[in-house]
Amino acid sequence: MSESNPQASRALAPRRHDEILKRVAADGSVSIADLARFFDVSRETIRRDLKILADKGQFELIHGGAARLDAVEPGLSERARENARGKAEIGKLAAALVKPDMVVFLDSGTTTLAVAHALGALRQPLTVCTSSLAIALFMCHLPNVRVHILGGEINPDEEAASGMDVLQAAEAFRIDIAFLGGGAVTPEGDVTDFTKAGSVLRSRMLALVQKAYFVIDSSKFGRSTPLRIADSHIAAAIVTDQKPGDILFDILTDKGIGLIFPLE
Repeated sequence: MSESNPQASRALAPRRHDEILKRVAADGSVSIADLARFFDVSRETIRRDLKILADKGQFELIHGGAARLDAVEPGLSERARENARGKAEIGKLAAALVKPDMVVFLDSGTTTLAVAHALGALRQPLTVCTSSLAIALFMCHLPNVRVHILGGEINPDEEAASGMDVLQAAEAFRIDIAFLGGGAVTPEGDVTDFTKAGSVLRSRMLALVQKAYFVIDSSKFGRSTPLRIADSHIAAAIVTDQKPGDILFDILTDKGIGLIFPLE
């Protein structure tokens, strides 16, 4: 590797930093593994580079890399305050899709927590699988509801289990209906996410369950987060609190993505 000469490595650092900043600006995020391969240096060197730039306020460090400051998902408590009325409306619309005795998967997040509260109001017998600590704690006290929390390492920002352990646990269940979160719906009609683990998990859940819906509030329309959720078009629909603008509505319709929103 070029790192075998420490002086050469130090001399190249400013060039690496410039390239890293360009990639973060263009793509929203970078991974340590990809950068190490590109520059032919060790991952530890890239970690040092990223820490130097993050300490200067250039971007935010995330697991496995770095992301543009506006591409990092806010914490759970902050998100809970955003468009609370719209999320409650989404919760009611989503809960209306659930029949008694169904097995329901509830993704982590504040919008899926609103779905949980709406389901609780219906008092139906259900089996609920979730990775969310908040959802599990709320629903386990409801009569006629059996709750299974899907394991994995707990992400303190999300207050939920994360990673492929969640998917492996979900595979043991015959899930009738799933409600999945998402970071944004791009102007091109793609559903995107903030992290690779989140995007992979949600993509695989789409294929695993009988029927899946994204629950995404209207503030996320026309925006973009770093990672595309593959095969998002196979979801039954996006449940939201407002109809998207005509252009995005037509794009989603052309992609075969249904929309469920309150009628005016």
